[in-house]
Amino acid sequence: MKMNSFSVGCPSGVTGIGVVRNRVVRTVVACVVFGCLQSAATVRASYPVVERLQPMGVCAGTETKLTFHGQRLGDTYDVVSDDPRIEIVDVTAVDGKKADVTLKVAESVSPGLYPLRLVTKTGVANLRLLSVGHLPVVAEEEPNSRPDQAQSVPINHTIEGVVDTEDVDLFNVDVAAGQRLRVEVEGIRLAFSLRNQNILDPYVAILDSEGIEVASSDDSALLQQDGLCTYTPDQAGTYTVMIRDSSFRGSRVSGYRLHIGDFPRPMAIFPAGGQPGSVLQAQWIDVDGSVHEDQFQLPSLADDHHRLWVKTDKGISPSPNTVRVNDLPVHVEAEPNDDIRKAPEFTLPAAFCGAVDKDNDFDCFSFQCKKGRRYRVEVFARHALRSSLDAVLNVFGPDNRTIQSSDDVAGRMDPSLEFAAKEDGKHTIRIYDHLRLGTPTHQYRVEVVEATAEVNLTLKELRRDEATPALVPAGGHGAIMVTAARTNYGGPIGIDIPSLPDGVTATTFDVPAGRGEIPVLLSAKAGTDPICQPISLTGIAKDPKALNVGSRFVQTHKLVLGQNRRHMWATDTPHALCAVVEPTPFEIELVQPKTPIVRQGSANLVVRVKRNDGFKEQIALRTLYNPPGVGVNNSRRIAGDKSEALIPITANSRAATGQWPMILMATFTAPGGSQVIATNAIDLQVENEYFKYAFPKAATEQGKSMTYAVNVEVLREFDDEAEIELVGLPNGVTSPKAVQPLTKDSTVVNFPLEIAADAKVGKHRTLVCVARLKRSGEVITQTTGTGELRIDKPMVAAPAKKPEKPAAKKTAEPKPLSRLEQLRQKRQEMK
Repeated sequence: MKMNSFSVGCPSGVTGIGVVRNRVVRTVVACVVFGCLQSAATVRASYPVVERLQPMGVCAGTETKLTFHGQRLGDTYDVVSDDPRIEIVDVTAVDGKKADVTLKVAESVSPGLYPLRLVTKTGVANLRLLSVGHLPVVAEEEPNSRPDQAQSVPINHTIEGVVDTEDVDLFNVDVAAGQRLRVEVEGIRLAFSLRNQNILDPYVAILDSEGIEVASSDDSALLQQDGLCTYTPDQAGTYTVMIRDSSFRGSRVSGYRLHIGDFPRPMAIFPAGGQPGSVLQAQWIDVDGSVHEDQFQLPSLADDHHRLWVKTDKGISPSPNTVRVNDLPVHVEAEPNDDIRKAPEFTLPAAFCGAVDKDNDFDCFSFQCKKGRRYRVEVFARHALRSSLDAVLNVFGPDNRTIQSSDDVAGRMDPSLEFAAKEDGKHTIRIYDHLRLGTPTHQYRVEVVEATAEVNLTLKELRRDEATPALVPAGGHGAIMVTAARTNYGGPIGIDIPSLPDGVTATTFDVPAGRGEIPVLLSAKAGTDPICQPISLTGIAKDPKALNVGSRFVQTHKLVLGQNRRHMWATDTPHALCAVVEPTPFEIELVQPKTPIVRQGSANLVVRVKRNDGFKEQIALRTLYNPPGVGVNNSRRIAGDKSEALIPITANSRAATGQWPMILMATFTAPGGSQVIATNAIDLQVENEYFKYAFPKAATEQGKSMTYAVNVEVLREFDDEAEIELVGLPNGVTSPKAVQPLTKDSTVVNFPLEIAADAKVGKHRTLVCVARLKRSGEVITQTTGTGELRIDKPMVAAPAKKPEKPAAKKTAEPKPLSRLEQLRQKRQEMK
């Protein structure tokens, strides 16, 4: 059989968690700490949402009208395609829930999923994937749930249909003896659900004439929760293809595209990559297990997720396989290599390609390492290549003892690690399957290089689970948060955005050392027309000692969330979208403070609004982010009849000192729903505190006076007018001199206190000192506590005791006489 294989060198990205192609606020008196509302938990703005496409796919080489169904689509004017071969011919907004888009797909576009993003004058909708196929399309016709109702379709066609609740769709196909019948479904890969609803988890099967399943598939390593299966009959006949939801769920919008034919369906391409510009001499393993020799022309530039299609005289694979293209020399595994002590030795850097092709198989590779140098080992299998392998990685030192191991990393099933060589000599890596399973499709690519410094950038989600577009109103500002993840580099990072839409400028700030995020302010000139285009961000190492620090930008688009909001299907793109949207009916300014905020201090930010005539809506304010240790009251609003608001902020005792950019986001109600814009950026200066206090533990009684002495240590010199106030006094306690001056020579401040007779008794740990320094017409406030004052009830003296008179002595009663004494006494009387 003559085979014609090729690769298409369009920009690539990631499909399916795999690969796809792309185009303490504290008040002074009460010391109440407010919750700091971060930008990810903001008021939800009303942006356009695309819920489904109808139809879900098109044929290459045709012009097709698609209907985008969703919410807030009434001002749609454009659709952005990442592939220039998908031409947007016409865009028409039908109403708030529909927009018609005519597009022309070049014949050279290979089968697969291609991202589209609808753009309105007020926002950018969520990314949706368009299926492009090379087979004629047949629409499903109901009823087709019973064998006698099965819909007859020709082989080598694509069926587009819907699986409703407890629905089963049956299709009859005539197959010749010895003809391979392949079935591949696009179900969850075409879905969009962030609420675990209306999700199609397809189950496909091939049934013989007796209704017996001869092949079936639920999930697959290559296609994740979309299945594929194959059957080659010995006898010609009519066979039935069945599709349903694996749990019999489904819904009226749970659509699918079912590819039925005898096309090639490679499960793996081996080796999984090569060097730029080279011809890859490879084998591809078909879904039926057959192995075929082939060659592929690789692109001239490196591509981490290069897509390849296999084409034969039977057709082309309905979806691509993925390989890696970079400068690393490729070494193909050769058995036997199970023993770490006898592993073949290679020179670094290198890429090792192989397969754990049988149960209990171990593959080992060794190489020389230099003491003190760091090495990075990355496995590409389940995540990047959609391999069947759930890899486990071990690294052994020259003494064959384990240095480090890795299984899953960062939510991915592919392991990776870095290690520092403790001595010169041969080091060995070993790879095997987590369950000790093995097949020819358990393939992998392991890349081993000396560890380099790298910065990975992305945009922080400002709405939960939704990729952030950069929206800029004409004549105003928009803002995004850039997140930076460093590898082997800890210094500051500059941000560069090389290509912005016409009329848009960016104000960037460096990501400080030790920090992971920073805002970017985007501004558009007044009168700029609505426009949308991709942008990418570059991280620049600002440490002059750091050399060759690489930079990458990736944005993840979550498409389907399952239980516990875990994403079941997502797509990565190497860019974000920046769009100029309609101007807002007001101008907003965040006033630059003239004075810093100090640790343990508080201040008010001033926001001013200049309204257009007739605009009387309330404007809610929140921070885009908070500098480290700075709390902001995000509950403030500017009422419809007001033009200014004060935003209380505080800095705790560990607030990061230095200059920090701050931007507020303003949410308001527009005709199409709530909208969000940004203020200008200010530089918030955070400084160390000026004073340190030693509070005594004092005690007194109701109805008395006392002096409360606070020891003061001046930490920083100042020439400004300053004062200190003792606040937080218990009920019934006052001070005639609660506010006293402070100088740079102050060491103690004595506050006279008057304790009322009915002052509250007990221990009061509420005393706080508020220092204020007046500078440039503003006040720097430092609030420090807490002191303790114990109030007791007065001691009451007991009444004096009167001396007691001595008791009179009682005459002793006569002692009774005995009988003898009585006789003697009687005789005496007789004389």
